[in-house]
Amino acid sequence: MIERKRKVAETTDRYAVQAQGLTRHFGDIIAVDGLDLQVPRGQIFGLVGPDGAGKTTTIRMLCAILPPTSGTARVAGYDIVREPGRVHEHVGYMSQRFTLYGDLTVEENIRFFADIFGVPARQREEQTAELLAFAGLEPFRHRRAEHLSGGMKQKLALACTLIHEPDVLMLDEPTTGVDPVARRDFWKILYTLLGRGVTILVSTPYMDEAERCNRVAFLSEGHLLATGTPDEMKRRLPWQVLLLRARPQEEARRIAQAIPGVVDVEIMGDALHLFVADAAAVLPALERALSGRGLEVRALRQITPSMEDVFMQLTREAERIL
Repeated sequence: MIERKRKVAETTDRYAVQAQGLTRHFGDIIAVDGLDLQVPRGQIFGLVGPDGAGKTTTIRMLCAILPPTSGTARVAGYDIVREPGRVHEHVGYMSQRFTLYGDLTVEENIRFFADIFGVPARQREEQTAELLAFAGLEPFRHRRAEHLSGGMKQKLALACTLIHEPDVLMLDEPTTGVDPVARRDFWKILYTLLGRGVTILVSTPYMDEAERCNRVAFLSEGHLLATGTPDEMKRRLPWQVLLLRARPQEEARRIAQAIPGVVDVEIMGDALHLFVADAAAVLPALERALSGRGLEVRALRQITPSMEDVFMQLTREAERIL
């Protein structure tokens, strides 16, 4: 499998996915609006955004499952409209609700999808054994899929997606609803696939998963807000970020918003993130204001912006423009 992947990468252009002006309407609703996207080969590329951002529609178009209303795209070198069959040959697609057959065992599910993809019998046996070991499912090969945990079902779905050795893997929110340990294990598998030369396009609403990608594209309401590496995205943020933990939180938020130099305040769990022009100037004034009101301050310091900070600010900018 590894050698085959290397040969493919050497004989094709540098991008596994190229889209220009990709648009999809559902009646009067514009789900994806003029998307331009380039996914380099041999990377994990994240489509990041909340529900309704257009992630699923984008992936379904790129998999040649859903035709675009307008625009063009090539995946693994093939046009999604003119050559959908070739796209299907080279792409592995795992949807949000990948259909496993609960009354079939783990091994039977993999064999079933091998038949769908027309994998030759000899290759099917070899691939099934490799995938069972690769996904850690060998001890459960005779267990019915309906009796697997959520994380194991996701691993089985991924194994079924990989049975025909796709060059490009497209995963639509694969870890939604999966426990943290299973999410970690799933990403370990993705990194192993990356090392084998597979290009991975994964959609996620989780900003910690965005951090794991080589490059990301932020989507909101069908619009592409920005794209780049996680570090590049953080450097684009024009503000410095302060973390504030204080009680009561709502009063701390009101005080912070009134301090000159504080551009915005976002609630992040039990903390507040303050976006400021000059942290050195804001910190003393904020400390005095909080102390003067008698608030309990548990933490107040400058921090490195997170991907969530970046996305929140990009979304606010888009709301002002669109």
